[in-house]
This record gives sequence, structure tokens and C-alpha cells, in this order.
Amino acid sequence: MSGPAAGTAAAATTTDVVCLGESMVTFLPSQPGRLADVPSFGRGIGGAESNVACALAAAGHRAAWVGRVGADGFGDHLVETIASYGVDTSAVRRDPARPTGVYFRTATDRGTDTHEVAYYRAGSAASAMSPENVPYEALFAGRVLHLSGITAALSPDCLALLRELTAPRPGRPLVSFDVNHRPHLWRGCAEDASVLLELARRADLVFVGEDEAEEAWGIVGAEAIRAALPEPSVLVVKRGSAGATVFASELRPGPRGAEAAGTAAPGASTDTVSAATPATSADTTCPATSTDTATPADTVTPVPALRVDVVAAVGAGDAFAAGFLSATLRGLPVRDRARHGHLMAAAVLTVPGDLTDPPSRDRADRLVALDDEAWGRLRLAPGWTAADRAPEEVRTP
Repeated sequence: MSGPAAGTAAAATTTDVVCLGESMVTFLPSQPGRLADVPSFGRGIGGAESNVACALAAAGHRAAWVGRVGADGFGDHLVETIASYGVDTSAVRRDPARPTGVYFRTATDRGTDTHEVAYYRAGSAASAMSPENVPYEALFAGRVLHLSGITAALSPDCLALLRELTAPRPGRPLVSFDVNHRPHLWRGCAEDASVLLELARRADLVFVGEDEAEEAWGIVGAEAIRAALPEPSVLVVKRGSAGATVFASELRPGPRGAEAAGTAAPGASTDTVSAATPATSADTTCPATSTDTATPADTVTPVPALRVDVVAAVGAGDAFAAGFLSATLRGLPVRDRARHGHLMAAAVLTVPGDLTDPPSRDRADRLVALDDEAWGRLRLAPGWTAADRAPEEVRTP
């Protein structure tokens, strides 16, 4: 028997966030230049969802990554490396018939014309994920299930899986969805825009960049993006160096999760968290109980970005999502959630790879507590996460 109802009854959750998606072995260049000119590469790992899981675990949360890798050395490396961050990888499946995906990239920013990426992921083990072969009891065991649009682009089976996981049903945890539009993955498919919009509208918390919304949907500006995505309780519109604008509503329009249907699905966590309102020990219920289809008034919170001496921009979006989710799990106000996202992104922006150790929670909390003027004066350079105190922190109570 397949599908969410096939899971066995679960005890109280031991996981904060479960992330599902493809992770690959990435080869980072030893020097700048075209791929044709780079003499050697260093091995690392990369994958939007596993990046989020690693960042959350490094920040002290209980994170799990669910994926599918080949029964090969690269698969071994992925699972062992992700687990070394403290991520639970016990639900990762090994595929003896398909390889682990790999890719090579240049050192330049993804947004520049000189950036090159060579993917070798067609027919990968992850592309074989489907509604019939994933462990639903593990996917539904956390307070939050984090997904991205990358998975939907890997294969028709992966798209079917994303539709299954975002469908309204009993026992669904809070669903976090990062649009992550990657045009090269959708080549030959004219439905990428509509698919990503469909999936985003079924999520509770959505991350989307202004640039990708314009590229995928032809929508310009944060307000217009919210008009196209009225359903999520929280919509985070990332605006690059301008920061982020967060739209948060008190009521999600329409039933989606366990509470809407009245019972919890077998295998699902009974400890959910709200995307829209700060969670406390006495208030951890996902607001999915209403059948009202009216869109409630939003609280709109613009949060400026930090000035950062960028080493490499790859992985910053995943880090922002991890920081925002971390603060959401802690029940912090919306502004502080976005600031934690900016800080986590700044940590990754100042290193060459996709992953790094975040600042300590105490350090991050002190920076987040800065007043607007001091926040605006912050400038973060490589090595900042190891520094003891920034000059701007003298104003922090």
C-alpha cells in the first residue's frame, strides 16, 4: 500500500523539519575561469533541501533529510557528509540501478553571464522518487515539511510526489515551499510556470525571489506576487540586495492539514507549528481549521538586507530559508525571522561553498535585536561568524 495513509502510527515528533529533495556531489573550481580552463576541482555537496537541513541542524534544530541516492561512492559521500552536520539521514533510500547526481560549476555568481554549471543528473537516483517509493512516515514525522520547485522539475514521478505532499489531507504538517525556479531543468516543458504556481498556492509558507517570479510568471513587484499567491499564510518575497518583504496573514484561506479534516493521519506528527503567528508552548496549532475562503488582511513587513562582502552567492537562498524556518520554529516575530534569514545567508555568502557554520544562536540573537540604524550599518566580511562582537552591537540591551 502506498501513500500517506500507509504510514504506521507515530509517537510524539522528534523532528523539527523534514526536507525532501535531491542532493548531489558538487565539484568546486580551484580557481576562477571557464570550466574549460579550470585545472582541478574540490569535492563538496549541494542540494537546496539538504542545504536547508544541514543549516538547521548546525543551528541546533532536529532536522532530517529524505532523498534517494545511488548505491555508489558518491552516494556514500553525500549521506555521510549530510549526517556529519547532525542531520537524520535514516530515511534516505539507495538505488542500485541509478547513479547519484553530480555537477560542476564555476566560481562566479549564478546571476552573471559568465556563470557555468554542468549537471550530470539525468536518470539519477533522485529523479526516480515517486508517490510509491518514499517513506511517508518519515516525511510526516516533523513539525515542518520543506520542499522546493527543483524536485518537481526532475521527472514526472517527482512532480506527482510534490503534488501528493502538498495536497490538503489529514495529518499534513506545515508545508514550506521554496519556488527555486531553475529554467534549465524545465527545458522541453512549457508548464513550469503553472506547476510552480500551483505548488506554491498549496503551501503554508512560501519563499520566492522577485527575479524568479518575473522570469517564471511575468509578475513584477512584491504586491503583485502576493496577489498571485493569496493562499499561503506567509509569503516571503526575496528582493536581493534590497532585502525581503514578508506577507503574513492570521488565517489561511481554506482547509489543508490535519485539523481541517478533524483527525491526524497515521504516521503524522501531532506537534505542528504555525507559519503566520508566533508559536509558543501553549500555541503550536497550525491554523488550518477554517473553511473561510476570504483572504485575510496581511501584515506586510519589509526587512532590509545586510551589506556583505560576497565570496560566492551559491546557497544563499537556501541559507535564508533555513534562518527564517529556525526563527519560525522558535516563535519569533516576523521581522526577526527575516533578519535571522539574512544572517544565515550572510554566513554562506562569505564562504566559497554552499554550506558553512552559522553564527552562534546567542550572537545571531544579539544582531537581530539591533535597532534599525545599527542593523543598517552592519557590514559582514569573511570570517564574521567567528568574531566575538560587532561594533554595532554596543546598542543592544
